[in-house]
Amino acid sequence: MNKLALSAFILAALAGCASTPTTIVAGPTSARPIPPLQTAATANGAIYQTASYRPAFEDRRARHVGDILNVNITERTSAVKNGASSNSRTGSANFGIPGPLQGRLGANIGTSTENKSADAASQTASNTFTGTMGVTVVEVLSNGNLVVAGEKQVSMDKGTEFIRVSGVVNPDSIGAGNTVSSTAIADARVEYRTNTHLDRAELSSMASRFFLSLLPF
Repeated sequence: MNKLALSAFILAALAGCASTPTTIVAGPTSARPIPPLQTAATANGAIYQTASYRPAFEDRRARHVGDILNVNITERTSAVKNGASSNSRTGSANFGIPGPLQGRLGANIGTSTENKSADAASQTASNTFTGTMGVTVVEVLSNGNLVVAGEKQVSMDKGTEFIRVSGVVNPDSIGAGNTVSSTAIADARVEYRTNTHLDRAELSSMASRFFLSLLPF
């Protein structure tokens, strides 16, 4: 395989690998409801059963595997870091000239040094991410908390946007309309990524310069 074919193959492989962005959301992003036949029914003769309970006089909130929950993404972060340091050092020395050279060169010779330095640094970061999407309950923990996850893909022109959310929701945090804020999700993973050419620009700029240097121009 010559250099031209090798370069084309590696560039194509990089483009293929970048078609689906990596994710920080662990586990499946959806789950199907458990079929009724697979639900362990308690043979106690009671009408009320926890596994199939649905309140008749309140919002139909997510509480079982496979239920849908609406997440309002309201992530805003801001961080400021400042640092400064300074240093100052001085020194001096004096000594005399003994013997017959004292009258010619002077009685004393002195020297002094002074060093000063100062450093300062400032860093500011601010991010805003807002939106709304649906997630699926993928697991119900023993304490009643809900493990949720979801993904939304929006395709525009030649690129696709990937919005993913996962985390643990306390049922008490679910509000009207079966909604919960992303700030109330524990162990939250919220991400927005794309597979457009702009998203791959940084990777391609380094790789292309290396592989194109192998081409026999």
